[in-house]
Formats: sequence, C-alpha cells, structure tokens
Amino acid sequence: MIYLILSILASTLIFVIFNLLGKYKINTLQAIVANYFAAFTVGILSSEESLDINQIISKEWFYGAIFLGFLFIAIFNVMALTAQRNGLSVASVASKMSVVLPIVFGLYAYNESLSLQKSIGIVLALIAVYLTSVKEKSNTLSLKGLWLPLLLFFGSGIIDTSIKFLETSYVSKNGIPIFSATIFAIAGVIGITIISAKVIKGNFKFDYRSVFGGIILGIVNYYSIYMLLKALQFEGFESSTIFTVNNVAIVMLSTLIGLSFFKEKLITKNWIGIGLAIISIALVTLA
Repeated sequence: MIYLILSILASTLIFVIFNLLGKYKINTLQAIVANYFAAFTVGILSSEESLDINQIISKEWFYGAIFLGFLFIAIFNVMALTAQRNGLSVASVASKMSVVLPIVFGLYAYNESLSLQKSIGIVLALIAVYLTSVKEKSNTLSLKGLWLPLLLFFGSGIIDTSIKFLETSYVSKNGIPIFSATIFAIAGVIGITIISAKVIKGNFKFDYRSVFGGIILGIVNYYSIYMLLKALQFEGFESSTIFTVNNVAIVMLSTLIGLSFFKEKLITKNWIGIGLAIISIALVTLA
C-alpha cells in the first residue's frame, strides 16, 4: 500500500510542477527533455545491476520499452494539443477515464475478480473523475474535435496497459530501475531529436531554467513510475484495484491542491466528484 500512496503523491506532484513551469514561463519542452535524462540517471543510480547496453538490448522487455518511449513523447504532445484546442477539463477527463482500459485488460488477461462491489466502485470512479475535472465554463466538445480526446484516451490507456503487461511478463523484481531508466532514455533521445529539428529551423532559444525544472521533474517522474510498478508487483491487490485507486486519488488530490495552493475555484459538481472518489476508493480497495 505504501508504494501506491507514494505513486499517487509523485504523480500529483508532476501536475504541480507543470503548473509552476507555466506560472514562471519556463520552456516546457526543454524541461521535459531534461526531465527524461534526469529520470534515466536516477534509474541507473538506483539499479543494483550494472549498466550494460548489450545486456539491456537483449532483455525481453527492450522492444516494449522502445514502444513506451515513443508513446511517452507522443501522448504528451496529444495531451497538450487537446488542452489547447478542447480545454484543460476535456484533456483531464480523457486521460484519466482511460483507466478503464488497463482495468478491462486485467480482468480478461489475468482473470482478476469483478464483484458487484468492485463494479460499483469502478463506475463511481469514472463518474468521479468526470465530475472532479469538469469546469463551470469548459469548452464544448464538437464532433469535429473528437479525434484528439479519443487519441489521448486510448494512448493513455495503452501506456498503463503496456506497463502492466511488461511488468507482469518480463520485468524481474530487481529489474524495475533499469526498465524504467530505459524507457526514459528512449523518450529523452526522441526529445533531443525534436529540439535538434527546432535548432536547424532556427526557432530555438535555450532557457537555462528549464534544466533545473527538468531535473526536479525527472526525479519525481521516475519515482511515480517506479512506485506504480512496485505497487503492481504487490500480490495483495489486483491491477484493476491499483489503477482505479491510483487514477481517482490523483485527480482528487490534484483538485484539492489546486484549491488550497493555486486558489482554483470548485463548483458543486467538483465537490460531489471528490465525495464519489472517496467512496469509490473505499469500495474498490475493500472489495
């Protein structure tokens, strides 16, 4: 349970850091690239295994890590586009509602249980995510602009599902640091490629503050993945329970932090969503 709590805290802190990057107008792309290399470094330093490129390439999870590295970069850009074109609330709902994909995968692939109590908890969790994220003056979602939220929904769900599959099938208990570090390194290389293209086009301006922000973000980002993987390895909870509690708690905690520290205003639906989130977590955990 401690790993799940730490994963929730780290994932929530990521949203806080992104908020601060925007507040102080720090270049987000550069911070993200720096974050991936910082996360890679933390993973290598945390690993009990020595860094051996040939050995990493021969790992059964290596091609899966390449796939996830591309997804990490691609889905972040989709998230940014969704927030810009459809509104932040739409982006938040699309990314967090994707929890349904790894839940369904766990139920069918690993024969996890689905009692009436857990079913009610999962349904309440999805409703809670929506109500907590919705804003009073949110942008309307037209059918024409539906492809971005759908892409974000499936992309986020595929990331969580892939992490669960690789962790269960190929990653050893001592192999999590190297596995996580490899994903971040691949994402970082892709990020450097994107920045290099900007340099060639002549529309790149280095923001030194992004390196400092990226290092902090990278440390937090690494441990958000590391703790989630450790939580998934715990035999006391099924993955459907872990993903439900993790996503709903992140939305709930992020909303409360926004209220307390960033003076965001909550409407009645948000408070109802927080209440349902607490109920859903209790139902799913105790199931």
